[in-house]
Amino acid sequence: MPDNTFPFFNVNSKLQQVIFAVLLLVCISGLISPPVALLLGLVAANISGNPFLRFNAKAVNVLLQLSVIGLGFGMNVNSALSAGKTGFLFTVASIFSTLLLGLLLGKWLKIDSKISHLISCGTAICGGSAIAAIAPVIQSDEKQTSVALGVIFILNSIALFLFPAIGHWLHLSQQEFGLWCAIAIHDTSSVVGAANKYGPEALQIATTVKLARALWIIPVALLTATVFKNKSSKIKIPYFIGLFILAMILNTYVPQMAVIAPYLVAIAKIGLTVTLFLIGAGLSYTVLQSVGTKPLVQGVVLWLCIAVAALLSILYFI
Repeated sequence: MPDNTFPFFNVNSKLQQVIFAVLLLVCISGLISPPVALLLGLVAANISGNPFLRFNAKAVNVLLQLSVIGLGFGMNVNSALSAGKTGFLFTVASIFSTLLLGLLLGKWLKIDSKISHLISCGTAICGGSAIAAIAPVIQSDEKQTSVALGVIFILNSIALFLFPAIGHWLHLSQQEFGLWCAIAIHDTSSVVGAANKYGPEALQIATTVKLARALWIIPVALLTATVFKNKSSKIKIPYFIGLFILAMILNTYVPQMAVIAPYLVAIAKIGLTVTLFLIGAGLSYTVLQSVGTKPLVQGVVLWLCIAVAALLSILYFI
């Protein structure tokens, strides 16, 4: 991501660190929700700046994975399997229709083919994780990857606030909302944040369906390598999903886990709040400015198409 070189106030590094540390402690306290944490991160990035930006991406990746694994200790295998079966057909249809539409939009808008493909993969599968996995396969440079990540993170930030409001307005059940946000919100962090705000059943369904969706990184990466004629790059496999499944199994079949599972889930939710704060703290004015109009238009159109199509399918075919 581009450097955070445009804080609104020119404060020294010591003060930046103090401000950032205080906001981080507020997130760790558990007193605020994930959407508010994201907003605090945005404020920090654009008012005083993020003094730890070079560590941001790595910290987000590690914290998100640990948080998702921790959430597994609050879920039941049987319920997860039921949710996974419900979301499978939606997953397959939405992934390949999004990739095809993204290809057509990219050509129509005359967007760089690698940027267009990264945005399409991020929208179709699991946001930043998909982009991170696909980028080395197509050998995109730092700017191309940053633009795609910028588009996805901007739309994720909006979705975190918008989707729960729409869900309540349409009186969606927790099952319907969980399935909808797992399909229509890009990044796992925002999916879990939005679903957690909506309710416990929505959280379980959304997390399970989204992680099952993330496994499609592998076939899509292989297809991408063929299309872009690059057979030398390694594909990043999301191994942490296996630990999430193990956590669900332990929670379902090991009675002793009932003692510590609630604490692990509580810690995981705090980890998610901190993750979203760090995501917000990476969205400086410089990042937003670097995205450009056409890639953002592609991202918005793809997002609207998948969100509306998924919502109509859930309302009328389930």
